[in-house]
Amino acid sequence: MNSTPAIALDHVSKWYGQVIGVNDVSLAIDGGVTGILGMNGAGKSTLFKLLMGRLRPSNGSVKLFGTDPWETTSPYRRVGYVSESEKMYDWMTSLDFVSTLARLHGMTRYEAEKRAEQALSFVDLEGVLNKEIGKYSKGMRQRVKIAAALVHDPDLLILDEPLHGCDPLARTSIMNVIREMGSRGKTILVSSHILEEIERITEQIVILHSGKLVALGNLHAIRAMLDKHPHRILIRCADSRALASTFIDQQPVYGVRFIDNESLEIMTKDLSEAHQLLPMLILKSGIQIYSIENPDDNLESLLGYLVGDA
Repeated sequence: MNSTPAIALDHVSKWYGQVIGVNDVSLAIDGGVTGILGMNGAGKSTLFKLLMGRLRPSNGSVKLFGTDPWETTSPYRRVGYVSESEKMYDWMTSLDFVSTLARLHGMTRYEAEKRAEQALSFVDLEGVLNKEIGKYSKGMRQRVKIAAALVHDPDLLILDEPLHGCDPLARTSIMNVIREMGSRGKTILVSSHILEEIERITEQIVILHSGKLVALGNLHAIRAMLDKHPHRILIRCADSRALASTFIDQQPVYGVRFIDNESLEIMTKDLSEAHQLLPMLILKSGIQIYSIENPDDNLESLLGYLVGDA
């Protein structure tokens, strides 16, 4: 069994003059879907450009399938890449576009067309593959880019913000494609600055902040590690004071705050236990509930906890 990971970074840094893009990052990734999370400017795109050979590391080494791509470009035959800002030829049909890229991988015209049809079908575009790309929606264009990255059956797929600007239907379709590729044993890297997006695709995450690796592993395990931090639950209801009286003496709740007559904020150090308790207490109170939100359940809050611990 091959123990060489698809991606291995060893103390990799990249700086642009006085600006640090990636700062001393070491990690190894192989198989399945891994989410690369970070706010804008965290270093996600720089990391992907380092992996794709568009940037050379200022320090450290990058290896794909055990090979330094700056010594030989052979690993890129096994890589598919979707850039966030890649341009396409709007006058071409998606079939022409994807089959042309397949030809660049050395396929015959017949093989390229068949593989392009298969890839476009896989991303649910078989019904419009003879339509010009310029007439596609943002979500459809993203799926064409993914089909182009998949057409040569890569072992490693790198997706830079593939859900950005997509409508809900397109997002769901792209997420399904990513999960399916991961289930086939491929190594998938997908970046986002939205925690909910990545959580719907995978539990395996890498979190970057200011170019540094601040967390690596299972998202639920990382959240469990942060249970010692305070969490807020915001409830909008018909009578916030009456509802507060049902929570105030419960074990996982250590405080409540009234925002107005219809908004109540509950403070807890065990978000999971508090949410298990919520349905019973709300039902017991008989008070009408309009909404329940977790203001801390986002990437910015998660980063605040992690960086605060660092």
